[in-house]
Amino acid sequence: MEDEDAREIGEDNSLLLVDDDEPFLRRLARAMEKRGFAPEAVETVAAGKAIATARPPAYAVIDLRLEDGNGLDIVEILREKRPDAKIVVLTGYGAIATAVAAVKIGATDYLSKPADANDVTAALLANGEDRPPPPDNPMSADRVRWEHIQRVFELCDRNVSETARRLNMHRRTLQRILAKRSPR
Repeated sequence: MEDEDAREIGEDNSLLLVDDDEPFLRRLARAMEKRGFAPEAVETVAAGKAIATARPPAYAVIDLRLEDGNGLDIVEILREKRPDAKIVVLTGYGAIATAVAAVKIGATDYLSKPADANDVTAALLANGEDRPPPPDNPMSADRVRWEHIQRVFELCDRNVSETARRLNMHRRTLQRILAKRSPR
């Protein structure tokens, strides 16, 4: 299996890992190294941008929300410096609107936390023709509704009044929905 992974990885096995969850970052770096990658792990947007600019890696796994900013800023720089890079955006805030934004900016794939090293490796090494298997547990109707509201909210630049108007719903009702956690 390891030889097969190494062959799929290619000559350049450089991997940038950016996540502010330090224990998760260390575990992922060790696991990716065992799979044949040469990981460089950092915890901030600033450090990620510096590496993406100085020595853009062939692969990257970037957390979306970091303490010092947005991981999509790193994705943009990396896409400029190395158009062929495979970039996976990782986040604990899995919303369809965010996934769409990440892919539009240049991410190859998008994974919600908790994701393990197998998920990350599969996403990094997938060729564009692989179709993912159907989900074991598809979204509930409540979740689909919540995702739609989140998408419209993002498209309206997080303006509650404008979002409520477009969704034909009362502003306070929308505020209550936005204040709740996402349904499963």
